[in-house]
Amino acid sequence: MKYLLRPLFFFSILTLTGCLDENCKDCLDTQHVYTTDNDVYINAVATLYNYIGGDKDSEGLQGTYRGVYDYNTFTTDEAIIPVRGGDWYDGGFWVDLYRHNWAVDSKPLYDTWKYLYKVIVFSNEALATIDKNRQLLTDNQYKAYRAEVRAIRALYYYYLMDMFGNIPLVTTVSEDTENTKQTSRPEVYKFIVKELQEAMPLLSTGHSNLAGTDYGRVTRSVANFLLAKLMLNGEVYSDSDWTDSQQPNGKQIYFTVDGQQMNIWQACKYYCDKVTADGFTLAPDYLSNFSVHNETSPENIFIIPVDKHLYKNQFQYLFRSRHYAHGSALGTGAENGACATISTVNTFGYGTNNVDTRYAYNLYSDTVRVDGNVVYLENGKPLVYMPLAVEINLTNSSYIKTAGARMAKYEVDRTSYNDGKNPNNDIVLFRYADVLLMKAEAAVRNGENGNTELNLVRSRSGMGNRTATLENILNERIMELMWEGWRRNDLIRFNRFHKSYDIRTAPATEADRHTIVFPIPSRALDLNKNLKQNKGYKR
Repeated sequence: MKYLLRPLFFFSILTLTGCLDENCKDCLDTQHVYTTDNDVYINAVATLYNYIGGDKDSEGLQGTYRGVYDYNTFTTDEAIIPVRGGDWYDGGFWVDLYRHNWAVDSKPLYDTWKYLYKVIVFSNEALATIDKNRQLLTDNQYKAYRAEVRAIRALYYYYLMDMFGNIPLVTTVSEDTENTKQTSRPEVYKFIVKELQEAMPLLSTGHSNLAGTDYGRVTRSVANFLLAKLMLNGEVYSDSDWTDSQQPNGKQIYFTVDGQQMNIWQACKYYCDKVTADGFTLAPDYLSNFSVHNETSPENIFIIPVDKHLYKNQFQYLFRSRHYAHGSALGTGAENGACATISTVNTFGYGTNNVDTRYAYNLYSDTVRVDGNVVYLENGKPLVYMPLAVEINLTNSSYIKTAGARMAKYEVDRTSYNDGKNPNNDIVLFRYADVLLMKAEAAVRNGENGNTELNLVRSRSGMGNRTATLENILNERIMELMWEGWRRNDLIRFNRFHKSYDIRTAPATEADRHTIVFPIPSRALDLNKNLKQNKGYKR
């Protein structure tokens, strides 16, 4: 069903070089491990893909808890995990995410920091391994292998820069994260763009989501998508002090793109067009992008491969959101936690005569049915999700267990393992609908018309045309990209993340926008005395 032509076998660099006994009979001699070009690819490049997904907290770009996805979703107006009596308090972790009250000594925050840097360190080791074994490679292989690793490393630096701002920039095996000084966010931003621009022409032209040689890999279209995203957020990433109420003007931020000088809005549109030229299109059926067998989607650009028979990667979010009775009716477990906010369901038009069709695609709401049959609670009453009954703390609510519309979007794999956490749906990270919305927004920000791209996305779901204003585009992004992990990124770009929204009241201390980045974890500060805490946070 889903196969990589090059299997992602993992041979740890520590396994190869970490034996202290020079006569150890169990140690693998690197000369015997690296004997062909395929050995170099598998052990230096392919092994890095083992970390894109995960099965432990704070590991993986999506699919697990208390990591990149949760920090970019439950800190926003999109979704919330409210306290439900004795459930989901968890030391205040989820409420604090929503209120932007994250602690510098938070273990999940540090674990996320460690995870991102772990892959960067492994990438640096991979580059050193490729260099050491260059004699086994043709010139084209050498350049292509290095380009792929650099692009993977750039992807991880993107998430670090986006979340933490000023960060250590470690690019060789002779450096480490415990001694390297911080690099300013604008400089890290330029580094990531340069790495991707240089790597991109050497990457595979295949589609990463399709089964075969390129399945799950960082390909040229993945790099083009990420470059478009970097340009769209260029005003944010070029700002060296995000607390001073001043921000660069995107029309005056320039990059050289394929020999041309472009401002970031022009560059964003250019990279969006390159993704289009790579052959991606909107799938006729929105939900097919999230089906159990979604590896044939014409729209998904970058995915986390999930296969209960082949990979450890888990997708836990449906399990976390559904009511216990709902999960039971599907033959899975459930944790009855995450739900949409009131402002989100209102954006979809819930309760009006003009509900967006994507509401039903993304959310379980009202009376719950499975296979056409009503799901019942233990008391004999139907299970009814109450989208407008959400509160931060539902302990005293009549809807303590049923408040909030729940995550849908991904087709339920009725053959999944592990209470539904090991399905066969690939997790979607980048897709073409986002490309069209990025291009529409970049056009509007540059004083141009973005109607065509916006309405291509809307018409696919049977919705009428709208004028491409920034407000309409922001609303469209939540309706189209709900549950896909982009909302924090969007709200910061629209200068709303630090403000009051939904049922969150922003304290006066957030007026300086310091919360648009997370604090550098205190453990990282303790280990590296060269690091300085981000403004607005105490050490």
